[in-house]
Amino acid sequence: MFPVARAARSLVARGIQQTAVRQAHRKHEPTFHDKYGTTVLLGGVAMFSAVWTYVLTQLKIEWGFSPIGRITPSEWKE
Repeated sequence: MFPVARAARSLVARGIQQTAVRQAHRKHEPTFHDKYGTTVLLGGVAMFSAVWTYVLTQLKIEWGFSPIGRITPSEWKE
């Protein structure tokens, strides 16, 4: 191997080792996602379910295989 390439490889390897050592000694501080990720996800699922439950129960759709002629619009209120 050429001397320049060998020196460059050792510098890169040393830099990677130093970065790994620094990160290993650092305390892991929880991020926003670590703290609240599951709560936000479950809140989104609950909101999604609530909205679609409301939509599906409040629309006056007669469920069947073909919707042609079965969807009846409600009367217009002024």
